[in-house]
Amino acid sequence: MSTAIDNFTKKLHDNLEAIEDRAKALRISIRSTPKKTQAEIQAKLDEAKTNLDAKKQQFDEYRATLKTQFEAKESEVKANVEEWKASRAVKKLEHRADQAEGYADTATFLAMVTMEEAEEATLSAIAARLDADTAADTTKK
Repeated sequence: MSTAIDNFTKKLHDNLEAIEDRAKALRISIRSTPKKTQAEIQAKLDEAKTNLDAKKQQFDEYRATLKTQFEAKESEVKANVEEWKASRAVKKLEHRADQAEGYADTATFLAMVTMEEAEEATLSAIAARLDADTAADTTKK
């Protein structure tokens, strides 16, 4: 394999491991949540919201980039690619490879950030349920 492919696949592998680690941490966090107090859950929720707020602009930029990259990819005609391969249009094929790698990087980053959104949404749901349960308990007394 070429160095470019090796570098790309290593970076992708590292990013996928980060996503896997994030998913495992989210799973552990969710499992332990019922054992936590409402104050602990609220503190964790506040932390998750702060983290998301800090990344919101970057996240929005990546979403816009992904949309642009997807549209560019869609407009690429398969016949042109086959022609480039046949005529050995190296510059065009390298540009296409660079774009494809950029698209993969962006999509992987969005997957990582989406995990953070999922954590915040989960904690919000748990906090809301606790509020409802507390109100129901208070009403019963």
